[in-house]
Amino acid sequence: MDSPTTTSPTGTAAPGTNWARNHRYAAARLHRPRSVAELQELVVRTGRLRALGTRHCFNDVADSPGDLVTLESLPPQAEVDTARGVVRVSAGTSYGTLAERLHTAGAALRAMASLPHISVAGAVATATHGSGDRAQNLAADVRALELVGADGELRRLERGDEEFDGSVVALGALGVVTSLELDVVPTYQVRQDVYSGLSFAAFTRNFDAVTSAAHSVSVYTTWVGEDTAQVWLKTRLNDSADAPAELFGARPAAEPLHPLPEVDVRNATEQLGVPGPWHERLPHFRFSFQPSNGEELQAEYLVGREHALTAITELRRLGPSIAPLLHMCEVRTVAADGLWLSSSYERDAVAFHFTFRQRQPEVLAALARVEDALLPLGARPHWGKLFAAGAATLAGLYPRFADARALVARHDPGGRFANAFTDRIGLTG
Repeated sequence: MDSPTTTSPTGTAAPGTNWARNHRYAAARLHRPRSVAELQELVVRTGRLRALGTRHCFNDVADSPGDLVTLESLPPQAEVDTARGVVRVSAGTSYGTLAERLHTAGAALRAMASLPHISVAGAVATATHGSGDRAQNLAADVRALELVGADGELRRLERGDEEFDGSVVALGALGVVTSLELDVVPTYQVRQDVYSGLSFAAFTRNFDAVTSAAHSVSVYTTWVGEDTAQVWLKTRLNDSADAPAELFGARPAAEPLHPLPEVDVRNATEQLGVPGPWHERLPHFRFSFQPSNGEELQAEYLVGREHALTAITELRRLGPSIAPLLHMCEVRTVAADGLWLSSSYERDAVAFHFTFRQRQPEVLAALARVEDALLPLGARPHWGKLFAAGAATLAGLYPRFADARALVARHDPGGRFANAFTDRIGLTG
């Protein structure tokens, strides 16, 4: 997934570009420490530093005016304790690798991202994903984390600690996370069924019934026409073994589909109601397939559930102007959590996830129109995707934003982990 880099004898490299190739990292060097001790030494001797994950962000959230560090060379770790319902995992581990280890041990996560190739720490730091009326985003599973702070010391925070809720989704501004402990549950089976032909009239009239029809529900649309494109239901077999014969007029697909019609369906996880392990059904895309090399741009906005129908009306109004730029837009629900900078902080939310064609100037212009429509509804943008809103707007969308800013200033007064992104959104600077 990472762009090619040329590694020097000292273990550093030119950082290259992100996955989508719409951002070239400004950092001078990319370091690859082989132990936490090496990482601590690196933090102390480096003026400005940021951690780089799997490069699946579409903006400069992971960039640095100084150097970058990847944790790929640290010893991998996935220690499962089923009795306590927890797994301790190294920060750079991908969700796909973690899921395979958990399933072998008879354990599971409650949710997975659509793309299992992303790293645990990167997804947590940006409050990624969440799909289902009762499913929180991935950061909400964190029970404890360890990170190297600006002074080079290794610090541990546990759920219930005074600063924990402000430290989980911290955009890398508090230091380099080295390991996390996540809640796990006993392993389970999931079936996946895809429907087509759900009209917008039926969707909006039966919104709560559609989003609660399965453990995880995704509705795909380009916002034009009278019908949505696809509805994906992921049903836990211990919740219900059967999928509905029809879904408010939508019928089951007769063959497997990909959310993006032009992409090879073999990349998508198995459908047609065939039961399988949780980690092979909850993602949309197979871990065994290397994802496409970024021929897309992504944006995502989460509104409070009470504003979902108004947001849908606004996006349908904008449909003719944004559809030519869209591959597809996914609508899904996310349950509330208590993490200060989470896009679902203290409110059940509906996420509108846009996958755009790689035409960035036009996409940014389209996002300005989308934000004009959604930000008055309190929409919060995904931190790792494209958005235009700045500090003045964002601070008002997060009730604990000032507390998060004070927390960062207290632990990193010299701005070692600050960058242009954290300055631009008002978290630092």
